[in-house]
Amino acid sequence: MPSSAMSPSQRDDDEAAAVATRGPPAHPNLTLIATCLGLFLGQVDTTAINLALPAMSHDLSGGITGMQWAIDAYNVAFAALLLTGGTLGDRFGRRRLFRTGITVFILGSIACALAPTLGLLIAGRALQGIGSAAMLPQSLAILATAFPGRRERNRAMAAWSMVAGIGLAAGPTLGGLVVDEIGWKYIFWVNVPLGLAALLLAIKHVPESRNPLARELDPWGQLFGAVALGLTTFVVVDGRNQGWTSPTILAGILLAVAAAAAFFRTERRHPDPMLPLNLMRRGQLPAATAVAFCMTFGMYALFMLISLDFQQERGNSALAAGLKMLPLPLVFILLSPLVGRMVSRSGPRLPMTAGMLLMGTGLLLYALIGGNASIWLVELAFVTVGVGLALNTGPVVGVAVSAVEPNRAGLASGIANLARIAGAALGVAVGGTVLAVVGGGATHGPAFLSGMRAALLVGGAVELLGAAIAFTRVRNPARPAPGRADAPESTETKGTADTAGTAETSGAVGAADVTGAGTASRL
Repeated sequence: MPSSAMSPSQRDDDEAAAVATRGPPAHPNLTLIATCLGLFLGQVDTTAINLALPAMSHDLSGGITGMQWAIDAYNVAFAALLLTGGTLGDRFGRRRLFRTGITVFILGSIACALAPTLGLLIAGRALQGIGSAAMLPQSLAILATAFPGRRERNRAMAAWSMVAGIGLAAGPTLGGLVVDEIGWKYIFWVNVPLGLAALLLAIKHVPESRNPLARELDPWGQLFGAVALGLTTFVVVDGRNQGWTSPTILAGILLAVAAAAAFFRTERRHPDPMLPLNLMRRGQLPAATAVAFCMTFGMYALFMLISLDFQQERGNSALAAGLKMLPLPLVFILLSPLVGRMVSRSGPRLPMTAGMLLMGTGLLLYALIGGNASIWLVELAFVTVGVGLALNTGPVVGVAVSAVEPNRAGLASGIANLARIAGAALGVAVGGTVLAVVGGGATHGPAFLSGMRAALLVGGAVELLGAAIAFTRVRNPARPAPGRADAPESTETKGTADTAGTAETSGAVGAADVTGAGTASRL
């Protein structure tokens, strides 16, 4: 029976059985804990580092550019290798890649904690990103093997999503507490015992699985794509310091354009490309990826700017700054479970449009109220962004999944997640550069506030652009005609609702960018 003719339950169960090589584990709940620990590591680390930026800049003399690279070294490495990480797991074993990724992430964390210079810290962050790209794309496929029954699998994925939400909320608070009490290096040291626990559980309780229909590797596409993204980020981040017309930056621009052209040429000619360009020329997948990019562009810039504003301008401690950021993730966690029901009733267009509008409004409000505004107005801006994030996060990947054939749903989800991480990387790059250019490199005072306002205005404008794309390009699925209540549910409806209601409710930040990164068969 072709996969498109199967019920969703049949297709999920058959695919889970097809990829398992050793059967379900004896203790599947320990498998769940292992995958959740890996997810928690990435989720907390991604948000906690923002609270450590001023302390790291002070100790390592990095300035705004150094702070940007401390974030973006991870984002660029993660984005560049995400799709390939999923494919490697499909071909060579998901448990193997999961364990390898955890090991590399631990080594990267140790390198960051021991780094005596900014350059070594950035190298450690890149190593963490490589580890995440190997580890995180395997999570949901491992759970599909460990929990072959649909009901048990949904419960496991709900727990996985809950852990992602907890990590999102706990990251700023834990990061601020660690920075204040024992120092910024320990936001990396705490990853080591958690990573070792996840690794031990993975060795003993994670079953091995592969996809016999795994996609071919695309090494040249991988190389050219990574070079293009890395050089683009370098030009944006370092252009101010190097000089926009300096030979180094001009060479970077030329090489980035050449790498991008080589990437598209390679993808057109490769028999099984990493990024099938034909998928990006039709349907709603291009709209979903554009909205995903815009969503994280403004959000990651905001996270960086919040930390700098509270600590460098308002004089708050890192812990106080983390606590004041808490309403944003809490609102996101509380509302995310309700969004799936909204999508089921009204389709994805309304929540996506409203979500991007609210995120843009929140950034613009924060930009306009100024550095001396009441904390209640600041919290209102955070809550507004949190509501918008909850409305958009699940549906945007649901639209991507519903835009393609069922056997390519995982790939479509991975492409949308790739867009989110790339948006995060460029959001930090552009936001930090606007802050530095307009603010003249100031770390506090009127010049800093002017730079922060300009950066927030850019981020808010990109969010509003995403709202316009969602409104004009996203279509709601067709509903059954009156009197046809028994009509089968369309693939588009099912894909959107399921994705909004399960794992993708966690996908605000880097660690949730894991669903379907390269596995076309597991959704």
